[in-house]
Amino acid sequence: MAPPSVGSPHVGSPSVASLVAEARALLRAAGIASADLDARLLAGAALGLDAAGLILRAHDAAAPDAAARLAAMTARRLAHEPVHRILGRRAFGEHEFALSPETLEPRPDTETLVDLAAEAMALRGDAPLLFADVGTGTGAIAVCLLARFPRSRCVAVDLAEGALETARRNAAAAGVADRFWPLRADYLLALGRPLDCVVSNPPYIPTAELDTLDPGVRRFDPALALDGGPDGLVAYRRLVGEAAALLVPGGDLLFEIGRGQAEDVAGLAAAVGLRAVTTRADLSGIARALWFRRGGMADFPPECG
Repeated sequence: MAPPSVGSPHVGSPSVASLVAEARALLRAAGIASADLDARLLAGAALGLDAAGLILRAHDAAAPDAAARLAAMTARRLAHEPVHRILGRRAFGEHEFALSPETLEPRPDTETLVDLAAEAMALRGDAPLLFADVGTGTGAIAVCLLARFPRSRCVAVDLAEGALETARRNAAAAGVADRFWPLRADYLLALGRPLDCVVSNPPYIPTAELDTLDPGVRRFDPALALDGGPDGLVAYRRLVGEAAALLVPGGDLLFEIGRGQAEDVAGLAAAVGLRAVTTRADLSGIARALWFRRGGMADFPPECG
């Protein structure tokens, strides 16, 4: 965090507390549900203060340039830009990830997928695993799993070079860059080598529903990472076939899915011979992650979760 832009004797300058209050009032007036939290996050970034600093230095004067930065950031939020896009970063799991225009924001729902993938990988004990994260974006899934499994390696696949560059930086910041192998491709066949596990949060929103999304998602998340085709299942159709071809016997395939897609995706996987292991719901009770396994290894525990 930059040095705090507070405390100097700026005659007539507003206090930290008054700047936070002004930003909060503007966001509330615009009907932004998270106005209180957003105002604090934006003020902290503009002023170079953490949450405690905003409280401890509430009555200090803010530098004029900091006030101008906060005003500009608040204007962006009023235009529906998500707060974490404005900040340029978002926490996920135990890490913080830089964002870029080519990446989705990693969201709490995806932690359901990461946790389920970790369960699958843990069944192999301390074996050195090679897994793929297809549509890596920020690299959040790959980085979290690499951190949990220090003998694992990941091929992080994405079609957007900007996303791969962002993911590289995030892997380096998390200390896993030596086991993070970026690959620019749309799917898996470009890899052409056996994999122990494939994990993916692919685009799954039907094309016709894109215009109904929240403006912050529709305008600022990359369409490439959202548009799942006419029925939202285009990526799944291709990935189940490629995973069935590349997974080692007993290898695992794990997907994040959208609301109501569990049965359709399970049918696609079954059609190529992948066995359903379990489904995991998110904190809202919605089926969010699916786990499939390629046949050929019978010594793992049966279905769990």
